[in-house]
Amino acid sequence: MNPFLKAAFDEAQLGIQENGIPIGSVLVIDEEIVGRGHNRRIQNGSSILHAEMDCLENAGRLTASDYARAMLVSTLSPCDMCSGAALLYKIPKIIVGENRTFQGPEAYVRSRGVDLQIINDPECIAMMKYFIENSPSLWNEDIGLPS
Repeated sequence: MNPFLKAAFDEAQLGIQENGIPIGSVLVIDEEIVGRGHNRRIQNGSSILHAEMDCLENAGRLTASDYARAMLVSTLSPCDMCSGAALLYKIPKIIVGENRTFQGPEAYVRSRGVDLQIINDPECIAMMKYFIENSPSLWNEDIGLPS
């Protein structure tokens, strides 16, 4: 596992420890992690704190030139909301730990010029499969499906 995906995976593990949803993300600029986050919807009673949104928030206010050099790394394929945030800030590269358990709007993101790379890391896949099988109602809530 590359070090940036490992950092995102570690964030997802924090989500598990907090009885939340195990998805993690990091924002990397010039080979340095500038933001970290994990899904905190349950912990914070939030409607929007997916891992990528938490990561971007924790990175703080950045300039357009910062985002132009950035890479967003997530353990799971970003959803419409999180992909939209990456597109809004023109983040040119997204690394996805896995998209077997969930696929966001990957073709659309690529059509907008983003270098989207899917790793399909076995640890990321196993973590999400376990969570989905053991917490289906929380998972459905997180991705907007009826329980």
